[in-house]
Amino acid sequence: MLGCLIEKRRTTPDAYPLSINALRLACNQSTNRDPVLDYDEHTVREAAQRLSRRGLARLASGAGSRAIKYRHLAEEGLGLGDAELAILCVLLLRGAQTPGELKARTERLARIASLEDVERLLQLLTDRGYVSRLPRRPGLKEDRFIHLLRADDDGEAEAPAQATAHVTPNFSPIAYSPAREREATAPEREATAPEPIDNGLGDRVSKLETELATLRTELRELREALGE
Repeated sequence: MLGCLIEKRRTTPDAYPLSINALRLACNQSTNRDPVLDYDEHTVREAAQRLSRRGLARLASGAGSRAIKYRHLAEEGLGLGDAELAILCVLLLRGAQTPGELKARTERLARIASLEDVERLLQLLTDRGYVSRLPRRPGLKEDRFIHLLRADDDGEAEAPAQATAHVTPNFSPIAYSPAREREATAPEREATAPEPIDNGLGDRVSKLETELATLRTELRELREALGE
């Protein structure tokens, strides 16, 4: 679902952010997908709310909107630029890929000048723990790469804190950010830095936004049923 939000933002900007129905259609489309999925609306709605709680998406419905819509926050949540995000998007939507396949299939998402640039970006994503290299198959000239974002047993989006080759460990992608990496390499600042205050405010705000959008939709449907 995260891959679909990233893709549609680039390929169909006029229809972005995506409504729940548009997001469902994007997830279930039969082209440019591996595997091909068959999600129902309830599954899509719950997954979108989980992405919001993880800081990877948020409600983007306007005041006059007739549908609940979502946009992704992958740049901030994962700390990636356009080119890296394009590669990760293709891996999310199409499974294991060679650098050559990634070069061809990211053209509509971001401009990556050369195959060498793709390989450099893959190394960056590998170092960040978002991508892993698969063992080369007999008879193939190119290695294949897979993404390491995944869901835990509760369906929450996760990714590895520090991946090793051919291993898919778990961790929340929000646990990684350039700021946190700098803090980890500067322990002397940790002694004086104040502890962040959260108290679950972000989760509560996201939940309230979702409930408000749902109430608006139900109120509109009720008015239509009453003929107002």
